[in-house]
Amino acid sequence: MLALQILVDGFAISALYGLGAVGFTLIFGVSGVLNLSHGAIMVTSATVAWAVAERMGAYGGALCGLAAGFALAFLTYLAVVRPIQRSRRIPPEETEIFVLTGTLLWGIMIQVVIAYLTTTSPHTVRPLIAGVTQLGGVRTPTNEILTAVLCWVAIGALTVLIERTRAGKALIAASVNPRGLTLLGFELERIHLLAWAIYGLLVGGAGVLLGAFLGASSDNVGTLTASAFSIVVLGGLGSVPGSLLAAYCIGYLETVTAYLVSPSLRNIPALILLVAVVWVRPQGFLGRR
Repeated sequence: MLALQILVDGFAISALYGLGAVGFTLIFGVSGVLNLSHGAIMVTSATVAWAVAERMGAYGGALCGLAAGFALAFLTYLAVVRPIQRSRRIPPEETEIFVLTGTLLWGIMIQVVIAYLTTTSPHTVRPLIAGVTQLGGVRTPTNEILTAVLCWVAIGALTVLIERTRAGKALIAASVNPRGLTLLGFELERIHLLAWAIYGLLVGGAGVLLGAFLGASSDNVGTLTASAFSIVVLGGLGSVPGSLLAAYCIGYLETVTAYLVSPSLRNIPALILLVAVVWVRPQGFLGRR
């Protein structure tokens, strides 16, 4: 019975991790940005969904939370990332470290604002669907099952977009050879905007679903960013399949640790795995560089 409970809970949390990490991987692959305000955007989406749901219901709150994540992701790119990338005062070889620092500070600013407006107490977003489902003798919240389904629908839609559309193929080309893409007549700026728009939808959705599943507070910002970063490094920088594989490894490791050892230690085995993989295979599970 406990094994089945771990299987169900681990699948749901891993799907959530995967959804957030896929967006994180996408913008790194296309624009070379490791966005350290990732956790802050997720928590913002969850907080907005929680606040709006009190007046507009669960679905109204979820839509507003998704919109908040989308808008904040765009603002991160337009107000923080792009100005740094275009600055003539920053040497090209130092641009990446300035972007890392800029997004980190931006995330801290967002975290402070959330804490000021809502306190640091965790808030649970109203679930999209109520009730409990019986799975092989295990009682599981129906919203938990819906969360896993929605995550994989979003990941599937992203896969179709990338593999079956012209815009998706342009995203792949931008991650492989951006200079060649510009020689073919594509505007790299538009490709970056598209990548950040997709990222905004993914991270916004992940934030709302996470808030309904585990709750969220400003104190979660650093943990969520670290989890996404660990998954992306573990899977291989720029590899979407690698990120999904790493998300399930970390999700199940955390779930097993929480059930069998202690919830307070759930992050430790994943960190040990990350160190071991980086030492043995620095490029990650499916990375090429």
